[in-house]
Amino acid sequence: MSADRLQLAKDRLNAYYEAELAILSGQEYKIGSRTLRRADLKEVRAAINALERQVQELEALQNGNTTARARRVIIRDI
Repeated sequence: MSADRLQLAKDRLNAYYEAELAILSGQEYKIGSRTLRRADLKEVRAAINALERQVQELEALQNGNTTARARRVIIRDI
């Protein structure tokens, strides 16, 4: 299951890298009389950062390296 999620996250990350390159090559372009505008670079880069973190977490989970920590919580009724 996590291997499938990892591959899907990597595929999405590669698609976002391609989108970033397309945006950097030109934000707007024309086809005939229509002018088209690509996605916002800031949003694409935010998605890249989120996906990079997700890929790292899934790879760590797959390799048995988890960063999850147990925490103790004391509930107090004041």
